Amino acid sequence: MDIAISNTSDKPIYQQLFEQISVQILKGELENGYSLPPIRHAAIELRVSIITVKKAWEELERHGLIYTVTGKGCFVANLTSKEILQKRNEMLLKQMVIDISYYKSFGLTLDEVYELLKEIY
Repeated sequence: MDIAISNTSDKPIYQQLFEQISVQILKGELENGYSLPPIRHAAIELRVSIITVKKAWEELERHGLIYTVTGKGCFVANLTSKEILQKRNEMLLKQMVIDISYYKSFGLTLDEVYELLKEIY
């Protein structure tokens, strides 16, 4: 599990953790059944509070990406390829709605957004 925390990001640290681990799960980098580090251990390694890590783990579980076994820890959920694709698309669409709303606030048309996207991509 590879995580990079940015203290200068506008995103809360728990959200950074959630997003990075989600991507690793949905890309198959963290396989079904992979054991996430205990909350306390992750907090020490990342130099963040236990509450922050706990919140990220809870968010991962709420999205069905991990599950908890009492006394044993948290594990990557056993997701089918179809479920992975569905969860990935849900997360992408949610972010796209936010991004497109931002672009619209500048008065950009769909064609202008598309041209910018092509240029960057």
